[in-house]
Amino acid sequence: MPLLLLVLFWLPPTFADTPAPEAATGWRSNPLATADKAMVVTANPYASQAARDMLRRGGTAVDAMIAAQTVLALVEPQSSGLGGGAFLVYWQQEPGRLLTLDGRETAPFAAPPDLFLDEQGRPLEFLDAVVGGRSVATPGTVMLMWQAHQRFGRLPWRELFAPAINLALNGFTVSPRLARLVAEDKAQLSRDPDARAYFFDDTGRPLQPGSAKTNPLLAALLTRLSLEGPSAFYQGKIAAAMVDKVQHASPPGYLSLADLTGYRVKERPALCAPYRQYQVCGMGPPSSGTLALGQILGILSHLELASLGPNSPLGWRWIADASRLAFADRNHYIADSDFVPVPVTELLEPAYLAGRARLIGERSQALEQVTPGIPAPRLGHLAPDSSPEFAATTHISIVDREGNALAMTSTIEHGFGSRLMVQGFLLNNELTDFAFSPEHQGAPVANRLEPGKRPRSSMAPTIVLYRDKPLLVIGSPGGSSIIGYVLHALVNVLDWGMDIQEALHQPHLLHRGNVLELEPGGRNQALQAELEQLGFETRLTELNSGLHGIMLQQGRVSASADPRREGIALAAD
Repeated sequence: MPLLLLVLFWLPPTFADTPAPEAATGWRSNPLATADKAMVVTANPYASQAARDMLRRGGTAVDAMIAAQTVLALVEPQSSGLGGGAFLVYWQQEPGRLLTLDGRETAPFAAPPDLFLDEQGRPLEFLDAVVGGRSVATPGTVMLMWQAHQRFGRLPWRELFAPAINLALNGFTVSPRLARLVAEDKAQLSRDPDARAYFFDDTGRPLQPGSAKTNPLLAALLTRLSLEGPSAFYQGKIAAAMVDKVQHASPPGYLSLADLTGYRVKERPALCAPYRQYQVCGMGPPSSGTLALGQILGILSHLELASLGPNSPLGWRWIADASRLAFADRNHYIADSDFVPVPVTELLEPAYLAGRARLIGERSQALEQVTPGIPAPRLGHLAPDSSPEFAATTHISIVDREGNALAMTSTIEHGFGSRLMVQGFLLNNELTDFAFSPEHQGAPVANRLEPGKRPRSSMAPTIVLYRDKPLLVIGSPGGSSIIGYVLHALVNVLDWGMDIQEALHQPHLLHRGNVLELEPGGRNQALQAELEQLGFETRLTELNSGLHGIMLQQGRVSASADPRREGIALAAD
């Protein structure tokens, strides 16, 4: 019996009438969801319902994550999917421990260090670097889901794919956000015949909002995955199709069958940084997210931020300058610690952060110049990193009935990744996260491309502990902006006493080292002039976070989704 038909016999009926996502894009106020024990927050209503239903059937947070992630591969292909990578931060209620799994993409073993230089040694044009086979790294998300399920899942593996298979076969409603992004990316998505055939009709018209869309090729792949496990992805026909697509793309890339069969997820020690009475925990290198958050919060812990409140220009000056200092260190030191010694201990050392705080606290205006500190003289020769980092990412936060919690951020890097489509899913363009300025080739740059290396990332799936128990489960997409987005949510809750819904609905202010970016509207209109008087160069700009947060407090669970995207929080008791 064909696999596609076989799976129909065990599709749970609860997924037959999954509701369409909300029609609105842009800003859409999200309510505060509450529950006794279990909660899910994802970037799309289809995915949130799939995760919620797994929890209601007795599944764990990991079971719910897998259901959500496979649905997102279908309904949110611009941001994540099977062809990318992910970081997972997991709290295991019994015996009460935190662990992290690194399922990020790895550089193909045949990829040269001058991958993004032309024959004259100059950096490639943006689209030549991003679109096509050159930028494709070995995907890790599928193996991460499998290994997490082997350790922490409860429901049968095959059942977790039912929601996505059902939607792929019977159709989902195209959201306005997806339709708009497809239309805006028409020139690049049309370069690959398979992507063009999926996202556009015969006349070249892109997917329309509110229309029904099926993906039978993805349904077939998910069916094989559900029955055979990750070997259906990393070996055999699908693996060969990925390699063939990459190596014959324009420009061609270096992904090989050996890269796919040799891919491994890595368990890494969770990185926790103290902030007042809390522990802010997440991924260590190659993620820079938790380390940068730890530095910023460590600096702010020496300043009386809580007393100032969210409308204070002085408070935001402190946050902005602390962020600038942390980004200076981040750009200089952070990389894959399997290849480059990263001075994590030195960068979080209390005396070092106290010294950085004095640079802020002793001044009445913004810092005139920010440079990396020197916590580890042996690494002082490293050159700053020039790699771009794009914002096409998604985040999932889940707490199950037993108190297990996870924060997972996944990505295919740039919007729609490499624009190469295989068997109904898109491949990443993750190699663009490595440094590729000509002056860095051959230098001991922290983020220089090397075979098997994982790119430096700002993804910051975060679990905040209070008295050794989870208090917050949170994260966001957004490239290097992720650090600022998560920081703001933490300060809003931990310093300024907001509930999670109010915290996620506040306007953003970001400083990543060059200019202070302010999201238009609200208090930021008034703050802009005052921050300029304090010495900042400012710019009003859209800051499209996708924060998904859960708060556990006083025997209740509350959650909300970012109003800037189409996500939703659902109680799962």
